[in-house]
Amino acid sequence: MSLKTDMEMVKDELTSEEKFFEKAVVTERFVKKYKNLMIGGVVAIVLFVAGNIAYSVNKQNTIDSANTALVELQADASNPATIARLASLSPALSDVWNYSQALASKDMAALEKLKNSKTILVSDLASYEVAQNTNDLSALNAYEAKKDAVYADLARMQSAVLLMNENKIDEAHKKLSMINLNSPLAQIASALMHYGVK
Repeated sequence: MSLKTDMEMVKDELTSEEKFFEKAVVTERFVKKYKNLMIGGVVAIVLFVAGNIAYSVNKQNTIDSANTALVELQADASNPATIARLASLSPALSDVWNYSQALASKDMAALEKLKNSKTILVSDLASYEVAQNTNDLSALNAYEAKKDAVYADLARMQSAVLLMNENKIDEAHKKLSMINLNSPLAQIASALMHYGVK
C-alpha cells in the first residue's frame, strides 16, 4: 500500500513538474512572439514620461523668465528689450503690463489697441476704460451689452448719468432699473432714481 502511495506521489510530482515546464515553454513562446511589442510599449512609456517632464520643466522656465522680465520692467518700465522679451515669453502677462501702464498714463491710444487683446480680461477692462474716459454713451451701451462684462453695472450707472445730463430722465431711470439688486451699486442707483433729477 505504501508503494502504491509512493508511486502516486511521484506521478503527481512529475505531472506538476511537466505542467510547470509546459507553462514555462508557453511563456517563453509568448515572450519571443511579442518581445518587440513589449519593448516598444516600455520605450513609448519612457518617452512619454520623459517628454512630459521636459515639457513641465520648459514651461516652468518660461514662467520664471517672464516673471524675471516683469520684475525688470518694474525697475525700468521703458526698456524696449525687456518689453519685447516679456511679449515673446508671455503675451498675456505682457498685455496686463501694457494695460497697467496705459491706465497709469491715461494713454487712450494704447487702451484702444488693448481692446483687441487675446487676454479676455484685459480686452474687457480696456473696452470699459475707453468708453468711460470718452463719455461715449454708445460705447458704454455696447460694453454693458457684452456677455460677462466685468463693469456692466458701472457702465449702466455712467450711461444713466450721461442721460440725466442730456435731460433724458426716463431713459436714465430704465438704465438704473437694469442694475442688479445684488450689485454693490444698487443703493447708489436707487438714490439716483429717487433723489436725482425727475
